[in-house]
Amino acid sequence: MDLKRYYGKIREVEAGIEDEFPVVKSLPTEAGGKGGRLTETSRAVAARMIVDGVAELASAEEAAELRRTAEEARAREAERKRAEQVQFHVLSENDLRALVKGGSKARRD
Repeated sequence: MDLKRYYGKIREVEAGIEDEFPVVKSLPTEAGGKGGRLTETSRAVAARMIVDGVAELASAEEAAELRRTAEEARAREAERKRAEQVQFHVLSENDLRALVKGGSKARRD
C-alpha cells in the first residue's frame, strides 16, 4: 500500500466535503458491516471511511432526516428530564399558618 497516495486521497476527499460534520451512510462489507446506517461525524473521519470503502456521503434528504430525528430525540429527553424534576418550596411557620387559615400572608418578622 502506498501510504502517500492513501493519505493524499483522504486529504482530497476531505477537502471536497463541505459540511463541518457530514452525515455518512455505511456500506455493506465482507466483514459483516451493515449498509444503510447513518452517522454524523467529522470531515476527517468521513473522508477516511469513504476512502476505505465502508461509507459514502448521505444525500441531503437523508442527512436532514437524521438531524430531525436526533433533534426530536433530544427534545423528548429534555422533556423527560423536566418531568422528573421535583420542585418544592420551604414555607416558614407564618406562611403555613396563613395558608391553613386561607387568608393573606401577614408576616411578623
